[in-house]
Amino acid sequence: MTMQSPLFHKPLLSSLVLSMMLVGCASTPKPTANVNDPWTGWNHGTQTFNDNLDKAIIKPLAKGYHWVTPDLVNQGISNFFSNINDIGVTANDIMQLKLSQGGQDAGRFLINTTAGVGGFVDIANRINLPKHKEDFGQTLGYWGVPSGNYLVLPVFGPSSPRDTVGLVGDALLNPLTYVSVFGGAAANAATSGARLLDITDHRDELMTTEKIINEGSVDRYDFIMNSYKQNREYLINDGKATDESDPDIEDDSNTSGKPATNQNPSSKGHGTPSVAPSNTQKPHRTLKLSEPKK
Repeated sequence: MTMQSPLFHKPLLSSLVLSMMLVGCASTPKPTANVNDPWTGWNHGTQTFNDNLDKAIIKPLAKGYHWVTPDLVNQGISNFFSNINDIGVTANDIMQLKLSQGGQDAGRFLINTTAGVGGFVDIANRINLPKHKEDFGQTLGYWGVPSGNYLVLPVFGPSSPRDTVGLVGDALLNPLTYVSVFGGAAANAATSGARLLDITDHRDELMTTEKIINEGSVDRYDFIMNSYKQNREYLINDGKATDESDPDIEDDSNTSGKPATNQNPSSKGHGTPSVAPSNTQKPHRTLKLSEPKK
């Protein structure tokens, strides 16, 4: 969503860490493609590669980082990279015509960069300027670009054709990209070290989520795929309910004993924001795979 330095920055880390947090490689029968996951053969193989990479390198590095880093420093590092990410978030706010939210996110960046000592302290959150999640993949979805099939990328993890294109936009909106390209060898080494630190910090924060997945899912691959799709839809629609009903759960308002039906066509796979749900519509359910709050 190629480990080339210009593309290895924080907006990509959510997909990277989501893939890296899955450990253990139990042998399973060769997957068979289906209509909902036509690239399942590639995806299973790539997920296994990412699992092995995490087990051999990323997770041990994150454990060592957690052991030597005080909680206060750990949180400050997370805040620093989150502050850099707010630049891209603000740009995507504007491209999605969310001007009010864009003003808030621009204010977050200015306040945290100045009063927050370069972003190490999240002052903005203390004055009711919350953190938002916007990336270029969401912007494409907002303007109606379909997601496409589920796709697991080497290193970066769960994605889709739309979100893979979104990675390029995210790279162009991240200032570390230009520091790496135009800053010379010393600047490139510094930004590469910063990105490695960011990856390690995120992997450390997802230890709890990893445990939930490993212990609570019957099929880890399906669990991650479905959770990724639901979370992306949730983000694109800004948490609003969609017209799509849950096939596994009947509507509580249905007392006839017949399966609940959906009167409106599904909009899943398209990023156009949905209309506000009626009072009888079920709330949207999704598992948000992100770092747990400390």
